[in-house]
Amino acid sequence: MSVYKRKGADTYSYDFWVQGRRFTGDTGATSKREAGTVEGQRKDEAKAQLRLDKAALSTAGDMTFEIAYSRWWDEVGRHNNPRGHETTLRNLDWLVSRLGASRLLTLIDDNVVASLVAKRRGEHIQGNKKLGLVSAATVNRTCTQPLREIILRAKKVWKVPVGDVSFGLHILPEPQERVREASVDEEQAIMEQLERGYDVAIQFAFLTGCRRMEILALEWPHVDFFSRRFTVTGKGQKSRTIPMSQAIFDLLWAEKNHHPEKVFTFIAKRTKKWLGYVKGKRYPLTESGLKSSMRRAVPNASVKDFRFHDTRHTAATRTLRTSNLRVVQRLLGHANVETTAKYAHAMDEDIRAALDAVSDAVSPTQNPAKKRFTHRKTLRMNDKTD
Repeated sequence: MSVYKRKGADTYSYDFWVQGRRFTGDTGATSKREAGTVEGQRKDEAKAQLRLDKAALSTAGDMTFEIAYSRWWDEVGRHNNPRGHETTLRNLDWLVSRLGASRLLTLIDDNVVASLVAKRRGEHIQGNKKLGLVSAATVNRTCTQPLREIILRAKKVWKVPVGDVSFGLHILPEPQERVREASVDEEQAIMEQLERGYDVAIQFAFLTGCRRMEILALEWPHVDFFSRRFTVTGKGQKSRTIPMSQAIFDLLWAEKNHHPEKVFTFIAKRTKKWLGYVKGKRYPLTESGLKSSMRRAVPNASVKDFRFHDTRHTAATRTLRTSNLRVVQRLLGHANVETTAKYAHAMDEDIRAALDAVSDAVSPTQNPAKKRFTHRKTLRMNDKTD
């Protein structure tokens, strides 16, 4: 049974899938048994509606957006990044609410997409005006790109008619991603403000450049102390193995007896029955806990403009200074070295510093160019005197 109560609601809601299409709503029932009966009726109605939709599709040849996005989810979306399913479903729900479930794909054209993008740009982050409007990158990833994937699959794979849309015109330009590197003093100041358990995870991030979810998901079977390597799973469920430096080895070795599965844990400061926490016992770090810990530590350390993801930038930049782009590419797990090239500024700075050092080391009498300039200036002054 998939009925449940939303926060603050008196009645039960239902949420189920039939043939790749999601159905949600309020049962109107206050008891779980009644809600289950209503859910069963809704499932029967959903199956009947799907049969009608398929019949209409085979007859008319046109496809509604609801059928298209449901089929795309069943064939593609549900298999991409399982940890991001909820985010993908929220994006699809947003598109359905703005386009309309019954809108035909043939009626989605440039004018409709332009209006859709404008609406998304005008929304606030998570509905909070204090956080400002969503960024161009968010509009692209939550609106334009998902719609583009659905439309292109309908056209090229399902061979159904679609509207004329030039999606390249609707992709918003995104500012180049910044590379914020923490200084040694900034790193130390942040570390001093972190609570026990969270400090180990953040230190690991500074040392390895791993993403937040890679750190939280790391388990002991993926840590090999004998060969001094550990394996993390990143975006797109792609795994990569990273060698341990001595600092990484020592950090992980100190954590090895704290939990049977998860590497990074914390000690509960108080008992929380609703979370199952008992004071003094260890539990795996959570995403919300790690985010909150970093948000508090940075301002308390008087560090400006630094986020968790910047630990990844810091590790990459420091590594590049002693190696090359290919090494950093492997460390970060980038598919293309072009993505890693944004850290090339580190090499530029080192080359500039090296050239400045060479210039400073050469005295005016030793510098041929400086000597020739001084000689010519002396001759001109002598000519004027004569």
